[in-house]
Amino acid sequence: MRRLYLRIYFAVLASLAVFAVAAAVLWHSVAEPREGDDLALIARNVLPPAAAPSAEQQAALEHVVRDVHVDLALFAPDGTRLAAVGDVLPAPTRAGWHFSGGRFWASQLPDGRWLVSRMPHRRGPAFGLAALALILLAVGVGAYPVVRRLTERLERLQQGVEALGAGDLAARVKVEGWDEVARLAESFNRAAGRIEELVAAHKWLLANTSHELRTPLARIRMALELGKPKSEIERDIAELDALIDEVLLASRLDALASLEITEEVDLLALAAEEAARYDLEAQGEPFVVRGDPRLLRRMVRNLLDNARRHGAAPIEIRVRRGELRVCDAGPGVPSAERERVFEPFYSRRGVGLGLTLVRQIARRHGGEARCEGACFCVTLPASG
Repeated sequence: MRRLYLRIYFAVLASLAVFAVAAAVLWHSVAEPREGDDLALIARNVLPPAAAPSAEQQAALEHVVRDVHVDLALFAPDGTRLAAVGDVLPAPTRAGWHFSGGRFWASQLPDGRWLVSRMPHRRGPAFGLAALALILLAVGVGAYPVVRRLTERLERLQQGVEALGAGDLAARVKVEGWDEVARLAESFNRAAGRIEELVAAHKWLLANTSHELRTPLARIRMALELGKPKSEIERDIAELDALIDEVLLASRLDALASLEITEEVDLLALAAEEAARYDLEAQGEPFVVRGDPRLLRRMVRNLLDNARRHGAAPIEIRVRRGELRVCDAGPGVPSAERERVFEPFYSRRGVGLGLTLVRQIARRHGGEARCEGACFCVTLPASG
């Protein structure tokens, strides 16, 4: 009984049984007495006065039930039978309507006489019970596959969740139908796909990071063995430190649900400060964004460093209408590779995570980064 499909199935059957019982009770308590009431109303308009001879009253009573298959009897106020049609009916016991075994109805006429009627069922109570049982059986048989199909989809979804939890990142469930269960399956598949992509990206990042770390470490080791100048060793250590810093920052940005620090930052002023480090001058108009100034500074620095290392002079930095553009005079990036340059450790346009961090930081601030040949553009929303 703990199975969901059984609970739903029995709930359907119980609801149907309650409805059938309520309908039967309502029919017996409301429908049938109304038929007797209608017959009494007709009899009042047809029957002769109470002082009329018995033969006249008998003829009138037979006229009332001429086309109706009912048992009908007319009684004097003292209970004496005056006329009757059909089977013998008992004398009334009290004023007003009453039920005797659910079959007899009695009504007192204005002159004191009693009219007793019995409206026989065309079919007995057993037929009604059998019909209700057949309906219940038919609904039960038809409802079972519907309920079972619903819960089977839920069970398959549960199996997919358990498989994903056990480490099978390729686990997916079949989307069937257009209801809430189907939408839940679609949501699970999207979430599982996103998890698989994130785990694969982290594995790929780890593999490439370990590969990139070997180069400066090998140079440092060789420099120490050959006794090379301290400046070369320091340069390799700085490269190693920068790479580790980029890896840690990229991982932190992936893990953050929201920015840790938010304040209003003038993008033009920040770009001018960073441009001065490269003996450049930022142009444009002030534009205030809300975000983490350290991350925004790192984004601008990475763009300038990328242009200086892999582009050609002159380098231009401009801020206008929420867009930061860093352009150089180099050959630029082919159109087929303009998305790939933002992938970690892409080799054509620089080794490392510089441009990857640029896009991550832009998206963390509600913006986007893109490549336009020899120009890299970042769009950010205005503060407020």
